[in-house]
Amino acid sequence: MTQQNSDPAAGQRVGPRPLDRPPVDPAAASVFGRPSGVAGAFSPQSAGRPALNELPTAPPTPQTLAEAFGRTPDDGDVRLQRPPGSRPGADAPGDEHLWSEDSDPWRDPSAGAVIGPPALAEDAEEAPAEERGKGARLSLPEVLFGRRVKPLALALLGVVALVVGAAGGVVGWAIARAGSGLTSDVTLAQVDAGIERDPQSVSGLAARVRPGVVSIEVIGERSAGVGSGLVIDGSGYVLTNWHVVTGEGSIEEGSAKITTVFNDGTRTEARIVGTDAKTDLAVIKVNVTNPTVLRFGDSDKLQVGDPVIAVGSPLGLSDTVTEGIVSALHRPVVAGNGNPPIVYDAIQTDASINQGNSGGPLISSNGSVIGINSSIQPAEGSSGSVGLGFAIPGNDAKRIAESLIRDGQVKHADIGANVRSVSAETAEGAQVVNVTEGGPAAAAGIAEGDVLRKVGDRAVRNAAELTVAVRMNNPGDTVPVVLARQGRELTVQVTLRSD
Repeated sequence: MTQQNSDPAAGQRVGPRPLDRPPVDPAAASVFGRPSGVAGAFSPQSAGRPALNELPTAPPTPQTLAEAFGRTPDDGDVRLQRPPGSRPGADAPGDEHLWSEDSDPWRDPSAGAVIGPPALAEDAEEAPAEERGKGARLSLPEVLFGRRVKPLALALLGVVALVVGAAGGVVGWAIARAGSGLTSDVTLAQVDAGIERDPQSVSGLAARVRPGVVSIEVIGERSAGVGSGLVIDGSGYVLTNWHVVTGEGSIEEGSAKITTVFNDGTRTEARIVGTDAKTDLAVIKVNVTNPTVLRFGDSDKLQVGDPVIAVGSPLGLSDTVTEGIVSALHRPVVAGNGNPPIVYDAIQTDASINQGNSGGPLISSNGSVIGINSSIQPAEGSSGSVGLGFAIPGNDAKRIAESLIRDGQVKHADIGANVRSVSAETAEGAQVVNVTEGGPAAAAGIAEGDVLRKVGDRAVRNAAELTVAVRMNNPGDTVPVVLARQGRELTVQVTLRSD
């Protein structure tokens, strides 16, 4: 008979699984295993070592510390210090809160310390500053470094800072200088300030001549202009152009205000002494003392290529000097639209001459006046200088100026015929258009249609050159005149008369 188990679930229980105990590594067992002779978790009591209850304890608390920090008899079983402001006699263990109602509700009641009341009550009055006393003031090293620093160490620190700053500046300067290969430290060479100038050089001539050249300002009722002039006599006589003082005939003589300005700034009014419209010359007089007087040279001795300088006030720029050469001689020039027109035997120069130079001198290499600048030949569409300037020869200007100063007028030789320029295979010169009745030409047998080709020693190639050739003589002179008539060349003697 089999005995059945009274527990229905007993047959369903599973026994514990067998423990899998891997083998222990001997090396690990030697490091982490128990020491020999120890079977439990604690080391047996070693011989000679005192028991835990036999260890020395700390000395008793001093009385002063015990009184200051110990519990009082009223504390009972209170394990924490009662919070500040708690009521005396309160049952501390039974309270849920250890604070007063105005205390910090977030403080942990089980903390080991409690914030005490302020050192000074809110209603207490602060003691005056005099009663509290003044503390010692901090020195600069204490403020900067928080402690006392020896003066020597502070001085050394300053020196180090200066050295570091200077080194940084030098490095920055070197880098900046090295950044551009086009810049460098350089000292340019300089010659002595003194310059040796030859008295015959342009600068030497200009220094001698400029004080004798003036600017002329003319103001009329309806027009005004600026020109130049030169002092030709110590009494204050100034030679200039007729078209400067009369505005090319638009200003009546004596009605305009004429002012001369010297290169030192001296200004003085001038009066007209005499004019010659046919040769574009005029003489005015200024009231000055001890002026610089320019001397005339012999213009007949000039040669093409000789150096010259022009002095005047081009475009109102006073005291201007330009340099050039004699480009041509005996160049007949007809200027202006007057009746009769201005005609003179000009010196051509490439020295820059512009409006305002008129009346100024043309100076030779020895400093003498060999011409009076009068006109220019501008290029088409231009009104400025293109290197074609013309001056009245100095010999002619001197003779006319002397006549104007002496008589107030000039008388020129005249042939008594109107001519025009012609150029043909058989004849070139000035062809007679008509003859003045009873004039020098009519008396010599010159007829209409004759071509005048030579007067005295001067060849005639056009009408202007005939006028120049005739004026080279004085009234009353008898000169041979070569002419062409019907293919034949004839020579007649003509006695010139005054115009």
